Amino acid sequence: MTDRPRFAFTLHHTDGKARLGEIAMQRGVIRTPAFMPVGTAGTVKAMKPADVRVTGADIILGNTYHLMLRPGAERVARLGGLHAFSGWERPILTDSGGYQVMSLSALTKRSEDGVAFKSHLDGSAHMISPERSIEIQRLLGSDIVMAFDELVPTTSTRDVQEAAMARSMRWAERSRKAFDGGIDHAARAAIFGIQQGALDPDLRGRSAEALKGIGFDGYAVGGLAVGEGQEAMFACLDYAPGMLDEAKPRYLMGVGKPDDIVGAVERGIDMFDCVLPTRSGRNGQAFTWDGPVNIRNAKWAEDLSPIDPDSPIAGWSRAYLHHLVKSNEMLGAMLLTEHNLWFYQQLMASLREAIGAGRLTLWADAFRARYKGQANAPA
Repeated sequence: MTDRPRFAFTLHHTDGKARLGEIAMQRGVIRTPAFMPVGTAGTVKAMKPADVRVTGADIILGNTYHLMLRPGAERVARLGGLHAFSGWERPILTDSGGYQVMSLSALTKRSEDGVAFKSHLDGSAHMISPERSIEIQRLLGSDIVMAFDELVPTTSTRDVQEAAMARSMRWAERSRKAFDGGIDHAARAAIFGIQQGALDPDLRGRSAEALKGIGFDGYAVGGLAVGEGQEAMFACLDYAPGMLDEAKPRYLMGVGKPDDIVGAVERGIDMFDCVLPTRSGRNGQAFTWDGPVNIRNAKWAEDLSPIDPDSPIAGWSRAYLHHLVKSNEMLGAMLLTEHNLWFYQQLMASLREAIGAGRLTLWADAFRARYKGQANAPA
């Protein structure tokens, strides 16, 4: 720990709606816009923590649901907390567990108290309430805690969406109280509220007002990137971030593809997380400035060029990566994951540079023209 503040967001520059800033916390500074690699079960898959840092990541995400089931939050606490347990000493944001409870559990029962569910691992019964979610995150030693919320599909009826939003706001208040009750943890950590309301401007506005009334260190735009498509997501982001406190960071949960991130930054989002770069790496897909490359494709079998000459894996050819992936060698997943995380951090660094120079629109238009051109054929 250092003498840095518990949590301080500084906005350095704006370019349209886009924002360049930084978050100072006791475990380190987070440059925004920021992408957080996902460390679901206490690890960013196929990567050592020091190597994640070398890619440029300032913060990673941990998953409350998975860690509460295995190895257990109480066990992690006994072993020194998630930072010491995993070997990552910089900030960690933990999600609330709500999304996984509702997407992975075959049987759930929702009530005002919380969500009762059966583990997807062994069928054992569990209950997560706002208070239990915050307790788990405190036991893990999270630096940024997420309020517990209720997520429903954007295809739900408006009545269902309204009821879930209203309940999420009641749970947000309970989450805030539970967080404040953990005095030692609250003195060094932060808590974010989550805006809900699907694709409805009225519901989003009511959610934002309720969250600001409670007061949080930052605010997430939740309930997007769940199948509604980029056009609908961007239409929501045209107004939703502006409803939140402009002096606090704004986090778009679960996003996403590189062009999703660029469009969301243009609309005022500061923080992102997604499993895509790591999951794609394990499945033979590499992200490049010229679009995604499926390294399994036979056309790469004798291509001696690197994925990117600046990539940390530039010493290995596309032909060799093709061989590794086709042979199911774990080194292929490791190298492609490292490359993808590096690419995402290069993307964020380029966005920050463009915002600071006041040329984001030009940069973003050029990025999209190149990225969507799919100019990744062998030389």
